[in-house]
Amino acid sequence: MPKFIFAYHGGKAPESPEEGAEVMAKWQAWFGTMGDAVVDGGNPAGPSKTVSKDGVADNGGSNPIGGYSLVQAENIEAAVEMAKGCPIMDHGTVEVAEAMEM
Repeated sequence: MPKFIFAYHGGKAPESPEEGAEVMAKWQAWFGTMGDAVVDGGNPAGPSKTVSKDGVADNGGSNPIGGYSLVQAENIEAAVEMAKGCPIMDHGTVEVAEAMEM
C-alpha cells in the first residue's frame, strides 16, 4: 500500500501545560481514528535551515515545515481525507505527498 507524507505547516506552540495536554489529546485522538494506517506519527520540527545553490538561510523558506507524519492509504485521495481531520487545521495546513517507492 502506498505511503504518504503529511507535512505540517503553521500552527503554534501551546501557551501553557494545560493547553499542551489538550493539543496532545487532540493529536492522539486523530491518530487513533487512522489506526494501523499510521506508519510513523512523526514529530514537530525544530528550527531549520534552507539549503540552496546560493547558500544557506536560517529559516524554513516561504512555508516552513512544522512537523510530519507518515501514513498508508489506498491513494492520495484517501490520504487527503485522513488529513482533513488533523488538529493542525485549527492554525495551519497539511501538505500531502506520496512517498514514492524507489
